[in-house]
Amino acid sequence: MSALFNFQSALLVLLLLICTSAYFHQLFPGFMDRNKDGAVTGLFWKCARVGERLSPYISVCCVIMAVSLFIGN
Repeated sequence: MSALFNFQSALLVLLLLICTSAYFHQLFPGFMDRNKDGAVTGLFWKCARVGERLSPYISVCCVIMAVSLFIGN
């Protein structure tokens, strides 16, 4: 089933995008800040901002998602 039709998979993809963007922003801040305008690069920059500012909540969501995937299988 596609992630578009499964809410749990879509949420997992969103969480992974936020976490990955925040990690790459930490590694390459100049590159991410320079490319914050635009469709694709702007999306990564915005996800990095969300990951940096809401990191405790994002990490709790990741743990809850991991536990729900572990229990669900």
